[in-house]
Amino acid sequence: MPQTVGARGAHFARRYGLLFLLDSLAWATAILAALVLRFDFNLSRIHPVWTLAVIGVTILLQMFGGWAFWVYRNRYEVGSFDEVRALVLDVIAVMVVAWIFAYLVGYGNGIPRSTLIIAAPIAFSLMGVARYLLRLSRERQLKPGAEAERTLLYGAGYLGVQTAKRLLTDAKGSALPVGFIDDDPAKRYQEVRGVRVLGSLDDLPAIARSTRATRLIVCIGDADTALMRRVDGAADRSGMTAMVLPPLEQILQNASAISNVRELSIEDLIGRHPVRLETESIAEYLQDKRVLVTGAGGSIGSELCRQLARFAPRELIMLDRDETALQESQLSISGHGLLDTNDVVLADIRDRATLLQIFTERGPEVVFHAAALKHLPMLEQYPDEAWKTNVLGTLGVLRAAEAAGVSTFVNISTDKAANPTSVLGHSKRVAEKLTAWMAERTGRRYLSVRFGNVIGSRGSMLPTFRKLIDAGGPLTVTHPEVTRYFMTIPEACQLVVQAGGIGRPGEVLILDMGEPVRILDVAKRMIAQSGRDIEIVYTGLRHGEKLHEELVGHGEGDDRPFHPKISHARVDTISPDVLDHEGWVARLDLTEAAEERVR
Repeated sequence: MPQTVGARGAHFARRYGLLFLLDSLAWATAILAALVLRFDFNLSRIHPVWTLAVIGVTILLQMFGGWAFWVYRNRYEVGSFDEVRALVLDVIAVMVVAWIFAYLVGYGNGIPRSTLIIAAPIAFSLMGVARYLLRLSRERQLKPGAEAERTLLYGAGYLGVQTAKRLLTDAKGSALPVGFIDDDPAKRYQEVRGVRVLGSLDDLPAIARSTRATRLIVCIGDADTALMRRVDGAADRSGMTAMVLPPLEQILQNASAISNVRELSIEDLIGRHPVRLETESIAEYLQDKRVLVTGAGGSIGSELCRQLARFAPRELIMLDRDETALQESQLSISGHGLLDTNDVVLADIRDRATLLQIFTERGPEVVFHAAALKHLPMLEQYPDEAWKTNVLGTLGVLRAAEAAGVSTFVNISTDKAANPTSVLGHSKRVAEKLTAWMAERTGRRYLSVRFGNVIGSRGSMLPTFRKLIDAGGPLTVTHPEVTRYFMTIPEACQLVVQAGGIGRPGEVLILDMGEPVRILDVAKRMIAQSGRDIEIVYTGLRHGEKLHEELVGHGEGDDRPFHPKISHARVDTISPDVLDHEGWVARLDLTEAAEERVR
């Protein structure tokens, strides 16, 4: 135990001995300067003995004051604003007590009453300068070496400033900030730790040449795809590598560090659509509620369950017909895949009797309906399957939700339901209308959410393109001018979760997804990233496919009362009593599709 105490004392002596010495010199210098000023530079009036006595007492008080206010006890970073606050209190306390001593003992012996009052701000200034120089010295030692890659930071806001500070204090880091790029003219002359704003993104080629920078890090937390594509193009023209920070949420959760930058991916260029969640409205309808998710083993359903778990529902019930997918979802949320707990339910939404039993027994209060068939070409061949799952399956879930008294029901739809031309679009359109009908019937918050292609979901375009590239090609594109809207799985699920908080009965909520992306551009970018020579083959639009997708149908409206990025549209209702399978199939005009398959 004595050795431990001694070791700790030695540590503090090494770390804060220099600091106390500098503070002592600051007080000594400040008191002498105060006397010189007070006596109008007449040094003969200074009494050396009593002056030394006052200096000695003040230094002793500084030692106790510094300890009492944690200046010498490892609470604050040297040179930080937190330390400045503590130092102000310390200097004031030392000044008051030292003034009392000087008044009682030194007054009448050559020590004026104003000495400590004059000396205090001088001492504080000298202490601040000393700490600033110490901090600069320590940060200079932590600065990356000459082997670090010279880097420009795009965005001189809070995130950019913090990134610069972090990179400049990482001795083993691979990036050395040499300048900021920012399009805001007001920040043109801003400087952080010696790193200045050198110009806008349009000036990047010239700035890259003058600074010899080879890397550009995007430090804008809510950068959208349009900005990312602009940055990527500018970096290409300048011969630089464009990189991006981890999501801010991961940094705050310590899942990633600011220094963990990565190269821009194709997902960043076509699917970065940040949504600022209204967490109060979300927590209000989810917290301490029983929540059920259909299709919980799918790409959307599993991510949706992960996001829902953050809002502390009383019970999260994951329903799917795929036991392996359910196990993966349980693993990602609960940390185990035992499949022997009540949070996983194996059932098919086509089985109405089983659904009704599950809903009445478990009593969910909030339901997210993600289970669906979604592959357009497959459903063109087998439209009956779309009818059984997307239409009748949705109706079965709605009926079970009504029987269980579900208060909030969110049906996950697709942009193909807007002015539909495919089996998938028509089936999801009917599902939207059935959801609106149930909202009208119950008066409860039953609504749909519509978004475009989801990047990274099973069977989606990007994984397919990657497999074709890995296989050596060719890469198949339906049409050189075809465009699509894209978003990532987390972004899609954010919209779904938010919809339950701000949506009104019978509505369809639609995310503003920015500009559509040309598929050919995506294919060319992915081929360029692979560094391989891959052929692109045009296969032609398939039956039911649109050249350009739409998000809002004719006459649905585009009202945005609660969120600037979310539209609220209205769809007609349809009663289950008028559902006509034969008539629905007849309207799809599948003759042409059948002939194409034969050819």
